[in-house]
Amino acid sequence: MRRDTGRVLQEKIQRAAALLRTNSHNIALTGAGISTPSGIPDFRSPYSGIWKHYDPMEVSTITAFRRHPERFYKWLHDLGSMVNGLARPNAAHFALAKMQKAGRIQQVITQNIDGLHQAAGSVNVIELHGHLRTATCQQCGLQVDATPLLDAIRHQKAVPRCPSCGGILKPDVVLFGEMLPFKLITQTQELALHCHTIIVIGSSLEVMPAADLPALAVRRGAHFIIINLTPTPYDHLADIVIHADVEKAVPLLASAACEGI
Repeated sequence: MRRDTGRVLQEKIQRAAALLRTNSHNIALTGAGISTPSGIPDFRSPYSGIWKHYDPMEVSTITAFRRHPERFYKWLHDLGSMVNGLARPNAAHFALAKMQKAGRIQQVITQNIDGLHQAAGSVNVIELHGHLRTATCQQCGLQVDATPLLDAIRHQKAVPRCPSCGGILKPDVVLFGEMLPFKLITQTQELALHCHTIIVIGSSLEVMPAADLPALAVRRGAHFIIINLTPTPYDHLADIVIHADVEKAVPLLASAACEGI
């Protein structure tokens, strides 16, 4: 698939920036594609996708976790830079934080669990699929700091256990087969229903309910921008579709949208 470059890219960037400058309530939804330049593999790419090496039904469903937690932790170990604390925000993360600070983006919603938006300076990020900062015992419900758990993952030690009851600890991420917290679903749906512009960055828009947020926004009259390397099922709804590297396109958009601020 041909990427947008040169004059075509610049024209689309200027149109997208105009929408962000004109409208006062804009939200961003990000997916794995914004973090791949930081060394975190995405989940569907034929070249770097993690599922090329793992069957998701074997490692990342809640049922699989309960049956074989050691496979889940081996998978996390192999994600490398994310659990080793080596991943750093890239230019796209910083550009999005810049737009939020300038008031061009009011809210960041992410499907990622890597914490890179916060590391880049974004605030009040809604993490739809959870995070790796804490973990919860599957037996007694105790929530603990995940730092010792991540250390165990790095060194491929035994499956982490609860310090209180000895039950299995699970990072506070949402696995396939688990319900997203109802509060987060309703919060993000409300944001989509009342925003003026929704911009999707680095998401294939294939995982519900996040994938439906742009459609909700469009149905209420919002503008819709996509920045993603590959097509999505929602491209036909978008005002502007930019097929380009996020590390190039998002900083260009930030510069154009924040010009004069």
